[in-house]
Amino acid sequence: MNSKDTDFIIKLVAFGLLVSLGLVIEIIEPGFYGQMLKLATSKDALIAYLQGFGSWAMVVSFCLDVLINAVGFLPSIFISTANGLVFGLPWGITISWMAETVGVVISFVLMRFFFRSAAENLIEKSNALQHLDKASSKEGFWWMLFARALPYFPSGLLTAIGAISRISFKDYVIANLIGKFPATALEVVIGHDLVNLQEHYKRLAIWVCLGIAIFLAVKYWNRKKE
Repeated sequence: MNSKDTDFIIKLVAFGLLVSLGLVIEIIEPGFYGQMLKLATSKDALIAYLQGFGSWAMVVSFCLDVLINAVGFLPSIFISTANGLVFGLPWGITISWMAETVGVVISFVLMRFFFRSAAENLIEKSNALQHLDKASSKEGFWWMLFARALPYFPSGLLTAIGAISRISFKDYVIANLIGKFPATALEVVIGHDLVNLQEHYKRLAIWVCLGIAIFLAVKYWNRKKE
């Protein structure tokens, strides 16, 4: 058996284990995924759900936020807003920041494990893709850091791009840990202040301007690199 066949079998077994785990969760807790989808797309339902756990609410929120970001395609804005409203801004930002970082790292590991080898086969057939692939190993850290600093940027898409690139695991983790902080802080504060608009409209305007400034700075940096 050659290395490609071995790699395929390992990935097939790993995929089967993930599917089996998903089925076991649904068997143990019927309706689990429907509930998670509802919570991920409804701020009010999520707030009520978290408050029902009392002193364990932070732990539950952290785990949910990790799950949402690990999945990649579910929006995390609702749980970021809920964290700010339920726990206050300092704790809400901290929980969201750490949970989102852990979630996108898990997603990165899974995506790289399953899809990097397939991407390499495509890259080998294109000189342009080979150039971009090599560049990602040198400049991937800065590119990922600035991209993660953008609030409301599609997280799953950015994770997928990172996973099929040559950015190292260490650079990916550090870039996300640093870049996620301003983006998450903006999302939590903006969501919190939108709900309490009459009380915090001045601060909201400042944070929105800051978000625009970050976006323009990243856009300028990308143009300068070209």
